[in-house]
Amino acid sequence: MNIISFNVNGIRAVVGKTFIADMQALQPDIICLQETKATPEQVQDAVAELKGYHVFASSAERKGYSGTAILSKNNPINVTYGIGVAEHDTEGRVICAEYPDFFLITVYVPNSGSELLRLAYRQTWDAAFLVYLKNLELQKPVLVCGDFNVAHQAIDLARPKENYNKAAGYMQEEIDGMNAYIQAGLIDTFRILNPDTVKYSWWSYRAGARQKNVGWRIDYFLASAALQPAIKEAYILNDILGSDHCPVGVAL
Repeated sequence: MNIISFNVNGIRAVVGKTFIADMQALQPDIICLQETKATPEQVQDAVAELKGYHVFASSAERKGYSGTAILSKNNPINVTYGIGVAEHDTEGRVICAEYPDFFLITVYVPNSGSELLRLAYRQTWDAAFLVYLKNLELQKPVLVCGDFNVAHQAIDLARPKENYNKAAGYMQEEIDGMNAYIQAGLIDTFRILNPDTVKYSWWSYRAGARQKNVGWRIDYFLASAALQPAIKEAYILNDILGSDHCPVGVAL
């Protein structure tokens, strides 16, 4: 089973580029999307050319903002939206699809913002989301993917010294949030399988960052330890364009 996660930075925009052809070439079993910036109906319309997928989408109350989706060849046993906490469930950031052997969650974690205005909210989000994941894990293992909006370690961004405790995505409070997921028993699949690989999944649109590969690895697949033996590959598809992120994936 191949699963891909991709922050598309607008599903309708990315579909106007090479997204459909890229996904048709890759033929993943499941595609998890973040930052769709579209209603569920708009997501359905945008991906209609991708045949053979069941489509589940969630949108923010605010139009054209946030939003997630799961496209799955196999119909999940059950699909739920949000984490069951009212203050966190207005932005369409979480979808959970239940499969026989695990829960698959796609997440678009809140960005602390250029002025760090949402850093405190981000910390409450991280804590609440971890509780949600651990509650799911009482039933069966979890595989959670998406844009976590944090580079965990120095290896995960091109300019760690310049950004540490200065920029959203590499604040100690955000790093602490990722540490908490790991300490709670979730594994960073890419880093476990590629301990020394320098590879990024997001680049600023400014100053030719992608051409210079001045990037950040902020898109992850985290997994319950029980799933580790099943994870055969964890990868980052740097060559796929269309967004300021690129897809990341796992093979189970």
